[in-house]
Amino acid sequence: MGVSLDDVVVIEPGKNFDEPCVVTVNCPDKAGLGCDLCRIILEFGLRITRADISTDGRWCYIIFWVVPHPRSQNINWDSLKNRLLSSCPSCIFSFDFNKNSGSPSPAPVYLLKVWVVDQKGVLHDVTEILCILELSIQRVKVMPTPDGRALDLFFVTDGMELLHTKKRRDDVCDSLMAALGECCISCELQLAGPEYEGLQGFSSLPSVIAEELFSLELSDKGSLHPLSPDMSTLKKPTVVVDNLLSPAHTLLQIKCADQKCLCYDIMRISKDSDIKVAYGRFSASANGLKNIDLFVQQKDGKKIIDAESQAALCSCLKEEMLHPLRVSIVNRGPDTELLVANPVELSGKGRPRVFYDVTLALKALGIIIFSAEVVRHSTQKRQWEVYRFLLDESCELPLGSSQARSQIVDKVRRTLMGW
Repeated sequence: MGVSLDDVVVIEPGKNFDEPCVVTVNCPDKAGLGCDLCRIILEFGLRITRADISTDGRWCYIIFWVVPHPRSQNINWDSLKNRLLSSCPSCIFSFDFNKNSGSPSPAPVYLLKVWVVDQKGVLHDVTEILCILELSIQRVKVMPTPDGRALDLFFVTDGMELLHTKKRRDDVCDSLMAALGECCISCELQLAGPEYEGLQGFSSLPSVIAEELFSLELSDKGSLHPLSPDMSTLKKPTVVVDNLLSPAHTLLQIKCADQKCLCYDIMRISKDSDIKVAYGRFSASANGLKNIDLFVQQKDGKKIIDAESQAALCSCLKEEMLHPLRVSIVNRGPDTELLVANPVELSGKGRPRVFYDVTLALKALGIIIFSAEVVRHSTQKRQWEVYRFLLDESCELPLGSSQARSQIVDKVRRTLMGW
């Protein structure tokens, strides 16, 4: 179709410091493209404030208005453009080629071993450096030792796809050593072996904990993570289905509380439900609320007419908008454990930067993480990614008190939601 690579992804910085950058994507369409693009944008520490999506099924035109996280001011915009380009179907080949081509091979997983002096906030410091280096964390295993050290095992994939080169591996280790200083004892990076395969299985959470964590109703009553007082006045999410406005599409009108991953969550649901978004508009947030209009079709190109299908889709959207993440604190024997769970895409990918946000929140509260791990858990409906953190009892907050636990859950949830 004669579109140069320079025109496929265009990034325009805001005219003023407080104005969002505009990211435009103009390329052949593919199933789930909107979700994939949202994921990449979030991985760079950016928040999508508005979005316009338009496609005729063959070609798409998408505009994102994005702002950096306060701690992510040094965005590598050239690298973001290259990552977005890599997710777009090639403009060189025909639409039919892209539609019928197989899924790309999964990225190779590498094992990063970091020996550190175990102290407050160091786990987040390592995580922050990995995010800056465009390494995505797939699994984590943190093992403290009695002598005040910790072995942090990060299983990562490389957004730049260069970890097969010695230079890239050396650059990662050098960056970690330089940023952490005396805190970092040693650093090794190599292709993951059988040890990663051993972590691929599903965890067996205690039944009582699993029931509480994964069986939340569409209500804040009894929720493991109630809304803070200043957020509890926000309206519950609503989804209105309209089949009269368009002769070919079902209109979904959504109103819900705004949060930084909202665009990703909705596009993820559409992707996993085989719902095609022909046109979508995510309006700017007003008073903490977001209005979203989506013109959609089923996989067969028809409207969503069946009442049961409509109800199932609306229920799924409401649940994900009200409880996109599950946060809980439980007793694990004599220890206190923080649990954070998020649904996994059908492709097997988890939510971006969850480990980063949780460790950031705990560092801000002055809480030392005794150990941490990321596992998968399967329920009847879906697969979940579960982050498990054992909290050190020697921290300033009395972990046994309900007030302190509520404060931890609230801070973690707010950080994850971008509130």
